[in-house]
Order: sequence, then structure tokens, then C-alpha cells
Amino acid sequence: MNFFVKNKHAILYGMSLAILLFLLKWLELRLLIIDHAFEIYIGAIALIFTALGIWLALKLTRPKVKTIIIEKEVYIQEPPVNFMLNENELAKTGLSTRELEVLQLMAEGLSNQEIAARLFVSLSTVKTHSSNLFEKMDVKRRTQAIDKAKRLSIIP
Repeated sequence: MNFFVKNKHAILYGMSLAILLFLLKWLELRLLIIDHAFEIYIGAIALIFTALGIWLALKLTRPKVKTIIIEKEVYIQEPPVNFMLNENELAKTGLSTRELEVLQLMAEGLSNQEIAARLFVSLSTVKTHSSNLFEKMDVKRRTQAIDKAKRLSIIP
């Protein structure tokens, strides 16, 4: 307390200088704003539109497709060990031996070109056998023919 009493004039002088400095800085800032109000408004508007543009760009470029991952167990049907050819169904379909061979190679997943190479025939011959086979089995695609032949126990 004794310190404040001895230096009362210096403390008051310092506080008055601080208040005066604060007042001058406030006036300088106020004059700066008044003198350059147009530039400050333009800068504020530019900042607002920049922020709006960034937000809009992020909103528009976000992918709209939501990917959903579904995990399912896949059961692979093993071919029967002791396959018995159903002679009755084979006779009903009227497939020739060569058409049956083409059907079995289709079931193995071979293309027409690979089937032709394996059977030592031309590609057009394989296509002819395939179309005859589709007609006799009353199907339109290879997968349908294979599925029907497996159901009828014509191929393993």
C-alpha cells in the first residue's frame, strides 16, 4: 500500500496515457473504417461469396450413389461322384452324340472356338450343333441349355 501512495502521481499519469492511447487508436480505427468503408464492404462480400462457392461446390460434387456391400454365402454344387445318365430324357430331347459332346464342353465353360479346336471341327459346325441343340432342348441361351440338361440329368 505504501508503494501506491508514494507513486500515486506516476500511476495516474500512466493510466491517463493508456486511456488516451486507447482513445486515439479507437478514433484511428473509426476513421479508417469511415475512409475505406467501400473497400471493407467489398472484401466482406467477397469472403461471403467465396465461402458460399466452396460450400456449393462440395455439395454438388458429392457422389449421389450410395454403395451398399452385401455379403452372401455362395454354395458351389459339386458334380455328383456317381453320375447316372438319364437315357429316357436324352432320347426325348433327340440329341445326337456330337450335340451331347458340344453340350458337355459348353458346361465346362469353353467358347465355340475352343470347342471347335477340341473336337477338330470348324467353328461353323460348332455353331450349327449349338443351334440344333438349343432348338431340340427348347432354350435360347447356353446357360439355359446347361441348366436344363443338368436338371434332366443329361450332363453331370
